[in-house]
Amino acid sequence: MNNNSLDNKIYSHLPKPLRHFSVVQTVELALAEDLSADGDLEINRAQLASKDITSAATLDADVILHGKITAKASGIIAGLDLAAVIFKFVDPKIEFSANVQDGQQVEPGTVLAELSGPGVGMLAAERTALNFVGRISGIATLTRKYVDTVAGTNATILDTRKTAPGLRVIDKYAVLMGGGENHRMGLHDMILIKDNHIDGAGGIAEAVAGVRQQYGTRYLIEVEVKDLDELNEALSLLPERIMLDNMSLDMMRQAVEITKGRVQLEASGNVSLETVRGIAQTGVDFISVGALTHSVPVFDISMRMVA
Repeated sequence: MNNNSLDNKIYSHLPKPLRHFSVVQTVELALAEDLSADGDLEINRAQLASKDITSAATLDADVILHGKITAKASGIIAGLDLAAVIFKFVDPKIEFSANVQDGQQVEPGTVLAELSGPGVGMLAAERTALNFVGRISGIATLTRKYVDTVAGTNATILDTRKTAPGLRVIDKYAVLMGGGENHRMGLHDMILIKDNHIDGAGGIAEAVAGVRQQYGTRYLIEVEVKDLDELNEALSLLPERIMLDNMSLDMMRQAVEITKGRVQLEASGNVSLETVRGIAQTGVDFISVGALTHSVPVFDISMRMVA
């Protein structure tokens, strides 16, 4: 694929969190799945839409269509700017106008966006664009449910690295649009010492010492613990954050009392909408929820076009 084919003028319209090389690659790959038999988009952009063999055969090349993207469910909408980029990538003559902003609550029947332009190009881009908006809005909607469920507590909802491969930046943007916050983006921007690191290093103290020797204070350090003995050991080392892994509510309450605010506490492990309120009420600072991105239902939207 041509890494520079998504031109800067189109790319610059994306929200800042989505102006990432992986997003460009993902958009091109998604279009290649639909429009290229060998998965390669190294073709003349002017001919891209014609790769939709059904539309190319049934529509005159100069027919102009007008379309509306409509919500079929209640929830948080997000990803419309990315949809606009996809339509423009397939055919720059397509005009796309969003009627709502990312992060906005919508109801069934809300017209999310209107567009017009060459029909072949609009149909060639339609499914790819709707797939992205559906996933991003689904994550944002589920995130908002978790955020609303813990309202009135001090707990902040975090995502995890349990994202769809290749969609990390997009999935985490969706969490932000739902009112959650991002945990580390990857293995490169924060230290998270988990059980395998602890076992490999020979203990919590040894693992933390190794990190500080290697990086000093360059990165935030979080240590995962599974019981109160490990909590006390980690607490004596004063990392910035301690993760309470699969602890009972009673043990989490004890951890909060022991810690007394000296470090931030994050609860993690099998969190659901049914359990998250109780976890938040223990007094932890953060709750990480893998379900936000690893098993999210797609938000239902549709697109209808007329000549």
